[in-house]
Amino acid sequence: MPAVHVRARPFRPPPLMLRWHGRNPLPVLLLRSGSTPGPMQDAPPWLITGPVKQPFDFCGHVRRLLVDIVARSPDLGHVDVSKILLGVTRARNKRAHGLQARVTPLRFARGSLVRRRHGATYQVQRYFLDDQEFLYLMTFCLPRFLDQDFTDKFITLFHELYHLHPSCNGDLRRHDGRCQLHSHSQRAYDRHMADLARAYLATRPDSDLHAFLRLDFAQLQKRHGSIAGILVPRPRIIPVTLLPRPAQADIPQAAACFPAKEK
Repeated sequence: MPAVHVRARPFRPPPLMLRWHGRNPLPVLLLRSGSTPGPMQDAPPWLITGPVKQPFDFCGHVRRLLVDIVARSPDLGHVDVSKILLGVTRARNKRAHGLQARVTPLRFARGSLVRRRHGATYQVQRYFLDDQEFLYLMTFCLPRFLDQDFTDKFITLFHELYHLHPSCNGDLRRHDGRCQLHSHSQRAYDRHMADLARAYLATRPDSDLHAFLRLDFAQLQKRHGSIAGILVPRPRIIPVTLLPRPAQADIPQAAACFPAKEK
């Protein structure tokens, strides 16, 4: 048999920036459950969630709620919600336990855009909507997140918001000890988030802002037909030393992003 020569595809590094705008809008995923909602899954009519028979704008509702949470919660006063890109991902199974939500930083430690590791320079992909640059990607796993009870949904929201660095610089909040992200005790961390959620609700916010959290996925689907959410890929960490020189021109010098080591 004669040898078959396969031409290797040229290496194309992933883009350093992902930009969405009017002609290239943020991609939206319409989610529906495989089962038909039954009569017991009717949403109470007094819970306002937007136009009936139109896709439920999950990310829009979460964004409005987060803005109010930050405004009423002193412990979260550093959070700039405009720097957070909200998205959804589809749950891989129907188990109640598993990923509910996650926040992905778009910067390295101390807010640096690049870092050096083993002699190579790396950059996190940058995300833009028009001229707005995001510093975090907050993703909710559906339908699992919506199928929690009301209290657990609120705790999850505070859990993710509290992960943001106190300077809101694109890095995560880091605690002392081995468990930098959840302090020394996951249980104590969760109790603190529950306390923050109760304190927020005690301020008597507009109930329409969080009405959707009192419904599960099936109830929202029956009322709206589907749940719409932004679907974007998780940011990649790119070795910029592999990029051609013109592409490297926009990369800040690593020395400017990392303080010199003390002697």
